[in-house]
Amino acid sequence: MSSGLKGDSPTQEPTPIQRTIVRRAAETRATVPDLELSADVEMAACLALVQDRGYSITAVLVKSCALALRAVPRVNGAYRDGRFELHGRVNIGVLCETEDAYMIPTVLDADAKSLAELSDELDTLVRRARDGALTSPELAGATFTLADLGAHEIPRWTALVSPQQAAMLVAGATRAVPIVRNGAIVAAEMATLTLGCDHRILYPSEAARWLRHVRRAVEEGVA
Repeated sequence: MSSGLKGDSPTQEPTPIQRTIVRRAAETRATVPDLELSADVEMAACLALVQDRGYSITAVLVKSCALALRAVPRVNGAYRDGRFELHGRVNIGVLCETEDAYMIPTVLDADAKSLAELSDELDTLVRRARDGALTSPELAGATFTLADLGAHEIPRWTALVSPQQAAMLVAGATRAVPIVRNGAIVAAEMATLTLGCDHRILYPSEAARWLRHVRRAVEEGVA
């Protein structure tokens, strides 16, 4: 503990999870030349699924990402040792906040699961993350990462791409904004999706194509 102009300044030892976050964040910033693209997405169909069928927004985003990863395979890959590594399975890591950190459990084969299955699995993973009950296999194997941070009411976030992946998507808060539709100004529920990419494997045109797939899936209410 030190004192002075800043007052008493006790130090804290990071938890094992926080140490992992420190290491991975430093590794990412040191090794991944990142590229970011954002798209504003109309959320009406997604919110209808949430209200009418009880699915979570995160589940809709996971399913939309999974389908887009099948459509644009390089986003479901990584840059390793001078080569492009493309994965055969679509496994999406989903950021889950805990009391003083976060964890990223993996939804395996997300493209093959229904929205109902994804909603149930995500509920279980979030609960286990907050209880500190996740196992090592549940935290392994992700080929892509999604962070749905809409609950914080912040419209846009910066994605931090894992060196073992090609990209990460961050979803901001849904908000009511005026848009022009058929020549008239109307209110719409919109969210900003930000895709962070490893520029060594993903280039702007391909990343933009992937984002268009996601936007179409969300806006059409993927089922």
